[in-house]
Amino acid sequence: MTDSTEPATHPLRPPLTEDDRLAWIRLIRSPRVGVSTFYRLMGEHGSAQASLGALPEVAKAAGVEKYTPCRAEAANAELQAAKANGASMICIGSPDYPRQLAEIADAPPFFWLIGRQDVLQQPMIALVGARNASSLGTRMARGLAKDLAAQGYIIVSGLARGVDAAAHQASLDTGTVAVSAGGVDVLYPAENARLGRDIVKTGARISERPFGIAPRPRDFPRRNRIISGLARAVVIIEAAAKSGSLITARNALDQGREVLAVPGHPFDARTGGCNMLIRDGARLIRNAEDVIEALPPQSAAKDQNELPLLAPAEPKRDLHQTAALHQQILDRLGPSPLAEDQLIRDLRVPAQSVMPALTDLELGGRIKRQPGGLLSLSPD
Repeated sequence: MTDSTEPATHPLRPPLTEDDRLAWIRLIRSPRVGVSTFYRLMGEHGSAQASLGALPEVAKAAGVEKYTPCRAEAANAELQAAKANGASMICIGSPDYPRQLAEIADAPPFFWLIGRQDVLQQPMIALVGARNASSLGTRMARGLAKDLAAQGYIIVSGLARGVDAAAHQASLDTGTVAVSAGGVDVLYPAENARLGRDIVKTGARISERPFGIAPRPRDFPRRNRIISGLARAVVIIEAAAKSGSLITARNALDQGREVLAVPGHPFDARTGGCNMLIRDGARLIRNAEDVIEALPPQSAAKDQNELPLLAPAEPKRDLHQTAALHQQILDRLGPSPLAEDQLIRDLRVPAQSVMPALTDLELGGRIKRQPGGLLSLSPD
């Protein structure tokens, strides 16, 4: 006899009709619904349309009285912008969604793609580094990108100036993937606009953000988790001790990716982060052969149609117990991020009980999710 409290696991079903796609867009664009909350709601209610119907009550339980999900008109405008830009909606669970990316905990439910979809099915290596790269740094990026591309790897990066642009430029002939922090139709920075247009001829530009949105500072760390999530390994070429490239490196480690670094002169601040990574155990890279040698064995492919949702449904909760758990979570969080799995261990409460409480607090604006599975209190 099975335990009636055992949570059900719903298979992940990508949207098949335009109405389904509109519902997915509305759900992820609704206020206070992030990636984890999207999966949680889908797990509890089975579809995006049902989740949208439940959102006002979920928000009310979290203390938000007048909650309005994303309107159908806004979702339809995004879908029409995609059609106008020749963009494809790549949804998790579909055969077109990159398998590597689907395996990370905070994979985007969908992203927009302009360019060739087939490059997403090839093995990828991420090359990232300083925007103010030295001539040696850009030479290294070009050389690694060209040699790795010649070996059949797709180069993925962030279309930033410096190392990113050099890596994309060197791998144009074989195809490269640029992950945007803003809308996929927004070519940023402006100096890389021509490069961005060239990329889609043989490769692709992708973004999880809505069309027409200029990137904000907080969008770049979220973008970085996609860069590392797509790749089998992340190579850091020139990164200062405090830089966005190190955020990508941390994401890669959290995702179980190989982190590789090109060493630099100790007196050059642009290479301080790379040298720190090597000191702390990252593999030192001199050429493409070193990168390929460091790659982990390719795992067997999984059928994405059989992937479970990340957050299964669970039975109704006692309101007094829920309020107490909310307070326990808030007492343990602060402005500094804490790993979600560490929080669950500290609480000594089953994960299936903690997850809906986190959803409540996120919808209520009490906590904030950050890349890499981190949580913190929302600023007042």
